[in-house]
Amino acid sequence: MSSSSAPAILCTGIAVQDLVMRVPAMPVPGGKAMADDFITVIGGCSLNAALAVARLGGRTRFAGPMGDPSDPVSNWLAAELVREGVGVDGVVRVADAKCPVSAILIDASGERMIATYRDRRVEAARIADPDTLVAGADLVLADNRYPDFVRPVCAAARAHGIAVVLDADRPTTEDDPLFGIASHVVFSGECLRETTGQRDLAAGLKRIAPRTKAFLAVSDGPNPIRYIADGTVRELPVFKIDAVDTLAAGDVFHAGFALTLAEGRDEVAALRFGAAAAGLKCTRFGGSMGAPKRAEVEAFLAQQA
Repeated sequence: MSSSSAPAILCTGIAVQDLVMRVPAMPVPGGKAMADDFITVIGGCSLNAALAVARLGGRTRFAGPMGDPSDPVSNWLAAELVREGVGVDGVVRVADAKCPVSAILIDASGERMIATYRDRRVEAARIADPDTLVAGADLVLADNRYPDFVRPVCAAARAHGIAVVLDADRPTTEDDPLFGIASHVVFSGECLRETTGQRDLAAGLKRIAPRTKAFLAVSDGPNPIRYIADGTVRELPVFKIDAVDTLAAGDVFHAGFALTLAEGRDEVAALRFGAAAAGLKCTRFGGSMGAPKRAEVEAFLAQQA
């Protein structure tokens, strides 16, 4: 269990059940593949992050839409969160709706192919009292998969002086209101490229910079993290690892960044910790279940010194 003195992180956004199979190679269209392994795990950006924060030693709660109280997928996800030590008081159940489910293939190089079913009715869910929800949080970590759900939560947090880390994973527009609300925006490379139309990630960050006062960074798989400091785009190398499964790596990265930021470290140190946590996750099959413990990340970082 997390220490009572550890930072309290509220993770808000999408919840998904991931059905994950490991295959030697991706099947060709119309073809078949025999799986070497299969696992059912927690999925979704913020849900994965909540689990990762808990394993890294933070106190964490999840707020996001799920399906009807009779939906077995939603019930399974909620039970798994409780088992991992994640609070579920912010879960909003949507009558007659089903929770999203993803079917995922992971090949021998660790790359993945994903197909997701999402019941659009869950997108209508809202938090009744965002101010009460954010009370007691030291930091809010939000993904942008359900922007209408997370925006009032993020706004309430900022109104109370609480930092907001936005996991910009879903391509959007350059004037997205969430960029102006968040104190920190950390993009995936794919999201930044599609949002700005810039293939070069440094150029993409520079396009977003005039639209927000937030700290800006972008992850790019095995390539260096880019971030803006003093008006200049800088690079932070990530760690060399033998990837087995990259599923949920970005979410673990955001969890590590958010938790260590809430602990009082500066952004560069937090990015490095997040990169270490994500790197360790990539060495393990099982999506979010590969999220490391705090001691493992600290030991890994000590070896890099």
